[in-house]
Amino acid sequence: MSDDALQRPHVWEPGSGSPPLLLLHGTGGDEHDLLVLREHLAPDAPVLSPRGTVSEHGMARFFRRVREGVFDEDDLRHQTDELAAFLTAAEQKYGVAAGSWMAVGFSNGANMASALLLRHPEALAGAVLLAAMVPFQDDEPQDHALAGKPVLIVNGNRDPMATPEQTSRLTEQLRRRDAQVELLSFDGGHTIHGDQLPAIKEFIETHTPN
Repeated sequence: MSDDALQRPHVWEPGSGSPPLLLLHGTGGDEHDLLVLREHLAPDAPVLSPRGTVSEHGMARFFRRVREGVFDEDDLRHQTDELAAFLTAAEQKYGVAAGSWMAVGFSNGANMASALLLRHPEALAGAVLLAAMVPFQDDEPQDHALAGKPVLIVNGNRDPMATPEQTSRLTEQLRRRDAQVELLSFDGGHTIHGDQLPAIKEFIETHTPN
């Protein structure tokens, strides 16, 4: 794998714990935005935090959208493939076991994590999806590629974008491919709610291989 795949801006923080965390920021964020989550969720874990390479009016994103709530799915597929190649290069450079990442994504980053699960299920061991929407309107091939992979969807019940309908449809997309999906809702909007962090930490610890 060429080092060219590693050219996107990113932060790597080594650690002795597991699983390694893949942090994926929201629209307008960068590779530093979610680093603070490490101390709350898995203080000893290695962390990889890449920046989205698409610019929307100067705001970094992981893929283009037609308008708010409507994704450019062709670009999403392309960017998902690019991120999967980046992960493979990062595994080789930083000595991370292939496909061992627990993705933690917020908003646009959560949607990218969902797309990775559906399009490159071998790339992730599981995911925590914060303020997540449905990445593909038409289901990707329905097989058993996500069998047993743990996924936690954390959406606010007053989120105007990641609505209860979106949550339900995303859950069904993942469960149809045999992912082990858990839901954690809270009374709030499109945000990361600090009160939910202990439950997310417990989820990650529960699904960490011994």
